[in-house]
Amino acid sequence: MARPPILSVALPSDTGRVLSIQSHTVQGYVGNKSAVFPLQLLGFDVDPINSVQFSNHTGYPKFRGQVLNGNQLWDIIEGLEENELLHYTHLLTGYIGSVSFLNTVLQAVDKLRSVNPDLIYVCDPVLGDEGKLYVPQELISVYQQKVVPVASMLTPNQFEVELLTGLRIISEQDGLKACNTLHSAGPRKVIITSALIEDKLLLIGSYKKTEGPPEQFKIEIPKIPAYFTGTGDLTTALLLGWSNKYPDNLERAAELAVSSLQALLRKTVEDYKRAGFDPSTSSLEIRLIQSQDEIRSPQVTCNAVKYS
Repeated sequence: MARPPILSVALPSDTGRVLSIQSHTVQGYVGNKSAVFPLQLLGFDVDPINSVQFSNHTGYPKFRGQVLNGNQLWDIIEGLEENELLHYTHLLTGYIGSVSFLNTVLQAVDKLRSVNPDLIYVCDPVLGDEGKLYVPQELISVYQQKVVPVASMLTPNQFEVELLTGLRIISEQDGLKACNTLHSAGPRKVIITSALIEDKLLLIGSYKKTEGPPEQFKIEIPKIPAYFTGTGDLTTALLLGWSNKYPDNLERAAELAVSSLQALLRKTVEDYKRAGFDPSTSSLEIRLIQSQDEIRSPQVTCNAVKYS
């Protein structure tokens, strides 16, 4: 009896098939829990590999669960390969906690590109935020020397781009210089997802096309007086989704991603207030399921401004 084809591989798609290697929590929305559903809403087939499986995110007083090691990750990759299931259009990676696991991810990139040379690798280099490192120090050099050169799109925050480039980001020009530094190392698309510059919260985007200087822009992000978990993972997923729809218009993709995220965060704050909770007093779980319309069909409220 003939084995049926994998339809997400066999039939043409306007979106694609994403392999997402990120963390997973049973309760709450971070990592794959924050990225997979939005990408599915945007029309992608998404196959998640959970780098960790925890009861909840690590911001809670306690958490329990398991961590996948590099050998276990490679075992899954080999299982997919043995069944001819390794044809992906996109690879998405987020938090990775060890050098050995990151090196195995790099092996996976090579393997995936041997099947599909046009694979788009979207990397959120989760290293830390606001001056605090979340991962072992030795991961920084692996990202610099091995990951950045093979990434198609990179989505660091301000602290992470400083670690990757060695540049201090104080002004918008510093941000643009850092984007150019990363372009020279590999990725054609670089988005600094959040940078606090002169009391303004900015997204700074840069797209290096085949010829000419990079197309660069900024989006001012409205500040919401609350702290949320999972927003970085969600932002990168939305950028992947919308940049696939607008492959030559990174500005438009970023406008849609930021506007979608802002609508979701406003809904989250409103719902906590309705529940009688002051949203400024603790980190908040995002209202992902309740924001499907905002993810699928966002109204653009945050506009890009081009740099000349």
